[in-house]
Amino acid sequence: MALLPSILLLLTIAIVVVVSFQRLHIPTSLGYLLVGVIVGPHTLGPTVAIPAIEALAEFGIVFLLFTIGLNYSLPQLQALRHQVFGLGTGQVVFTTVLVGVVVWLSGLPMAAAFVIGAVFAQSSTTIIASVLTERGEESTQHGRLGMAMSVFQDVTAVPFLVIIPVLGSSVAAGTPAVTLGWALAKAILAVAVVFTLGRWLLRPLLHFIAQRRSLETFTLAVLLVALLAAWTTNRVGLSLAFGGFIAGMMLGETEFRHQVEASIRPFRDVLLGLFFIGIGMRFDPASVVPIWHWSLLGALLILTSKTFIVTALVRQVGVDSLIAWRTGLLLGVGGEFGLALTAIALDATVVDARLGQIAITSVLLSMIAGAMLIRFNGAIAARLVRAPSEAVTASPTLADTPEQQVVIGGYGRVGHTVAVLLHERSIPFAAFETDPKRVEQGRADGHAVYYGDIGDPGLLAAIHVERASLIVMTTDSTASVLRALSYLRSACPQVPVVARARDLAASAQFREAGAVHAFPETIEASLRLGAMALQMLQVPSAEVDQVIQGVRDRGYQPVLEGAPAQ
Repeated sequence: MALLPSILLLLTIAIVVVVSFQRLHIPTSLGYLLVGVIVGPHTLGPTVAIPAIEALAEFGIVFLLFTIGLNYSLPQLQALRHQVFGLGTGQVVFTTVLVGVVVWLSGLPMAAAFVIGAVFAQSSTTIIASVLTERGEESTQHGRLGMAMSVFQDVTAVPFLVIIPVLGSSVAAGTPAVTLGWALAKAILAVAVVFTLGRWLLRPLLHFIAQRRSLETFTLAVLLVALLAAWTTNRVGLSLAFGGFIAGMMLGETEFRHQVEASIRPFRDVLLGLFFIGIGMRFDPASVVPIWHWSLLGALLILTSKTFIVTALVRQVGVDSLIAWRTGLLLGVGGEFGLALTAIALDATVVDARLGQIAITSVLLSMIAGAMLIRFNGAIAARLVRAPSEAVTASPTLADTPEQQVVIGGYGRVGHTVAVLLHERSIPFAAFETDPKRVEQGRADGHAVYYGDIGDPGLLAAIHVERASLIVMTTDSTASVLRALSYLRSACPQVPVVARARDLAASAQFREAGAVHAFPETIEASLRLGAMALQMLQVPSAEVDQVIQGVRDRGYQPVLEGAPAQ
């Protein structure tokens, strides 16, 4: 099949499958896997053969690790070193060892057993998050703990990216200890070099580019940084993905973190989809028949080992039995990273094709069964600990949700004033500004100010704006406010927006686009002056407020009628 028809067919099938999975509330990663099976060489129908797809797909993992690095910079890892760090690392280590020993005793070579243990230790953050959100449990104690451990698992997968690619060559050479030791030494050296160069060059570079006020140039710079770091680690014999991770950690310490994530997200999502399509192409449905019993045992091993290990670890830190079991049931599910590690191990010839098929099928079965365990985690845990039903169905309180409460769009004169007032009342907020000098000044003031365009839908998605309780638009860019309001109206209409407008025309536009209130700056200044005059004339404050609000409710018409021309 020619190249262009192959691409068109692949895109058509991908859109149909992914949209169908989204409507059924099934993680899209499974949809991409199905697309790979459909267009792969092992099933009936057309086979899509695009030579560059595997090369492009590998960059999906690079950008995924890059995004994870953004959210786990060194200061954040330091802050998580106690509960989540210990629990997340402990789960991965104990599961890898337990599963590795079990399959090694069954006759597998030690290197292959290690890989299977690492693959089975991963959990699907996507499945956990989607099911918890659907059931409204994302802010419960077990939901927050399970999500934190799951996301932190992605960080603990980074050492596997260093170890697995060198296992094949080290075993073949007969010197695994020497080869692995050298690989770890190179990994430490790569981290040191990238971080040293990053601290000296990266922040000034991004600051210089941000001053150009061009998101296109900013995106190109981010791509350059991520790919340059990946190339650096690859040149010293490590994986591309490892370089992406340490580049993300570097940028995660800067005020540009949120805009970086927004810029990289489209590339990450598309390339990661290609990666899972590539894994689906490796899957041979016919090969499942002779290995179905091993795959079923593998899925059972994934679900049981992680559920019991996580439950035991959570109990050790003082969490009650019900929450511990519910957390364990969340993390019993297999994960997409397990599929990624399997693909890396196949490429490195650490595992053969048959064992790779068993691992992939086991993970897929555990993802399907694990989703059901997550959905009914409360009922299952209640039966295991004989807890009363009200303990399971208790709703989270507002105090259980530590998310930011206010988002400020713009940190100029008005945005700074709003930030000061919120800070005085100890109300958490995050402000976004496209002028790097204002960002620098805001951070010097001790405020959470980040570089980013509030009108960028990618940025709004990256900061999870749907979790905010209020959005205050103070930027003087009418176009930016309208873009933001358009996204907010469709994605999270429940979040109220108040805006500052230059004049009455802009105020009307903002209110029509979805803002709850849009205050025209010049008229508001006149109203405040008039209010002060009334108060000095001994008019009661309640009456003054009533008069001012009445003017606002009537669209400011009383002060516009008969007003002299400027």
